[in-house]
Amino acid sequence: MAALNRHANPVLLLLCSTLFSLVTSHEFRTDGTVIELDESSFDSAIGSFDRILVDFYAPWCGHCKRLSPELDSAAPVLAALKEPVFIAKLNADKYRKLASKYEIDGFPTLKLFVHGVPEDYTGPRKAELLTNHIRKLASPNVSVLESDASVKDFLKGAGSDLPIFIGFGMEEIALAKLGGQYKKKAWFGVVKDFSEEMMDLYDFNKFPALFSVYPKYNERSAFYGPFEEAFLEDFIKQNLLPLTVPIQYETLKLLRDDKRKIVLVIVEDETEDKSVNLLKILRSAATANRDFVFGFIGLKQWAEFAETFDAAKGSDLPKILVWDGDEEYYLVEGLERLQEEDQASQVSRFLEGYREGKTIKMMVKGPSFKSFMNSIMGVGLVLVIIVMVSVMVAIFYLAGESGDGTHSRHARPENEPVYKPISDNSEGAEEGYQGGNKED
Repeated sequence: MAALNRHANPVLLLLCSTLFSLVTSHEFRTDGTVIELDESSFDSAIGSFDRILVDFYAPWCGHCKRLSPELDSAAPVLAALKEPVFIAKLNADKYRKLASKYEIDGFPTLKLFVHGVPEDYTGPRKAELLTNHIRKLASPNVSVLESDASVKDFLKGAGSDLPIFIGFGMEEIALAKLGGQYKKKAWFGVVKDFSEEMMDLYDFNKFPALFSVYPKYNERSAFYGPFEEAFLEDFIKQNLLPLTVPIQYETLKLLRDDKRKIVLVIVEDETEDKSVNLLKILRSAATANRDFVFGFIGLKQWAEFAETFDAAKGSDLPKILVWDGDEEYYLVEGLERLQEEDQASQVSRFLEGYREGKTIKMMVKGPSFKSFMNSIMGVGLVLVIIVMVSVMVAIFYLAGESGDGTHSRHARPENEPVYKPISDNSEGAEEGYQGGNKED
């Protein structure tokens, strides 16, 4: 044997060594194909990849079948990132012990493992939206940018849907806690080395400085301190929303987390030229009054919402008010409507009148608006409950009709687990499914 080793072909030895390593460890594809895992390969996959999204599915689950092609589309895009995220799937119906370990109680459930630590993924599940959301979750809380080029790459990678906070001449530790706290709502980065060209681009001549950039709304603002956590957080919170917020289902959900009162302007149609000009005035007012959120909505765009503030078709619009985000809103005496002439002055006088207490307290029509906004989040759950109750009633009815003392049973796959399939999300097909809520 010793003689054989001395004269063995080096290529043959290398081949044997490679085959041995393949037998003793798992090799996973990294070309953007969704990886199929089982009990023997799961831990190895979690340990092999810094970032891996795992789909816990059941073969008989219709929602899982609809999610599968979305994951197939997202997988190569995520695998091609500078810091790649790989997608894998596990038959949680077959490997129940492993599913139980990760508390899988509905199908499909997605979990993102970052350096082996799992986090429930409850974001959108359409391929493009899922890709953007996963990139955000898998990114560092605060990215350290070393040059002008890395700043440009960071901005390009962040996209336009979320606000971006960039600190020039700041230490990473200054934003570390807040970057983690607001990670799902914004991107954070600190620039270590930057040129005068970059300073000219952002129009600052001293640092440290923290900039808020919101590409979707073409907005930018600067903060020069003090850099204590409380002041930094105030700046971040004020810039998580655009200066003027278009009232939609998605922005209403964001407003739930903002404690500021909302200056709301209701127009006939958001797209009309006169409405666009009014929005420019509101944007200027918002810049000087950051203790308010400024929102707008068109009666044409969302009549149901506008009508709760007594703004129906044929009303004298634009209407301006201050809303507490729940069931109360306030008009200012003599300025319930905005006339077409000199609207900037009228908006200023409205804010002044509100601060001086020259207000008329009103109540929104219908139930509490907190209930309304919660219903946006919870309609899917209500539908699930209705369906489940209906199924149970039908089962009991059939059992009572059987007459032989036996219980009728609906057809299902053999050995179906107690895990419950997740029903469709009522928030809209564009959002996909909400696995963490078990409502899809």
